[in-house]
Amino acid sequence: MVEISGLATGLLQENCYVISDEKHCLIVDPGSDAENIIAKVEETGTKPVAILLTHCHYDHIGALEEIRGHYGVPVYVSPLEQEWLGNPELNGSVGMSQYSNKEIICVPAENEFQMGEYSIEGFNFRVVPTPGHSIGSVSFIFDDFVVVGDALFKGSIGRSDLYTGDFDTLIESITSQLLVLPEETRVYAGHGDETTIGHEKATNPYLT
Repeated sequence: MVEISGLATGLLQENCYVISDEKHCLIVDPGSDAENIIAKVEETGTKPVAILLTHCHYDHIGALEEIRGHYGVPVYVSPLEQEWLGNPELNGSVGMSQYSNKEIICVPAENEFQMGEYSIEGFNFRVVPTPGHSIGSVSFIFDDFVVVGDALFKGSIGRSDLYTGDFDTLIESITSQLLVLPEETRVYAGHGDETTIGHEKATNPYLT
């Protein structure tokens, strides 16, 4: 059985998620506070097999190198944002935010996502494009939940005024890729609380 647990990291309280089964786990968006992420992984008693990135803004990759180095696991990213990992201006860790006090420079990801079905050590999920917050934003659809990065929040949507963001593109992404999921699908966002597709369809002011 696949379970998901999260922890808020850094000044922006970015949600890093650990998706686990009986033996292995996936780490999604290690934003900051590497020691806390490692402690969360240890709580599951499982072995990490991959790091998945929904997108490459600095608050989602701040602990990437520490976590990758600690566990020796490969990183997966959208090819549209591979370059962002090593470029502080693109990932926003310099010159774009009052919340980042250091340049974040990561080595390239070992794998670039192709949209579609994935199976990693028994974890089966679908990668779908959800641009609009950033050009390479993706979401991960599992059987009964979806991890959406900063595309969709409980009662809100992601910012579209950052580099490569676009409001109309974001609304189209949410509508075509996320709102088509079953209403009971749990939604895990990059910031804030868990919600469901049905709740957002009924109450989110950007979508109703």
